[in-house]
Amino acid sequence: MKSFWGCLLAAWLGLSLAFLLGLGIQIPGNLYQIVKIIAMAGGLLGLFNLVLAPLLKIVAFPLRWLTLGLFGLIIEMAFLEIIDIIFTPEITMSGFWPIFWTGLLVWVTTSIFARKKIWSND
Repeated sequence: MKSFWGCLLAAWLGLSLAFLLGLGIQIPGNLYQIVKIIAMAGGLLGLFNLVLAPLLKIVAFPLRWLTLGLFGLIIEMAFLEIIDIIFTPEITMSGFWPIFWTGLLVWVTTSIFARKKIWSND
């Protein structure tokens, strides 16, 4: 089970790193607008990872098993494409490779930060 804050932090951190590393995400505006857009998009992506990802992982279990878990990256890329459609004027991720590298970065940060044992008080 993933934690709420872990999912939000991982999505925000992944999107921020992808923007800072220049992986193909363009966000126009000043620093305040960029931080605001990344926070909103990261929050929505974190909610997708918290609510929809476990359901999709159960449904796509055979594909995840055949690909040794890499189908989770495809799910993350689909979430990023939805984020790109929702935030169309603010965020631009054009092409396959920007979504792939951003998805890989968010997928890795989610795998590291969104575990319950890291964020729980147990």
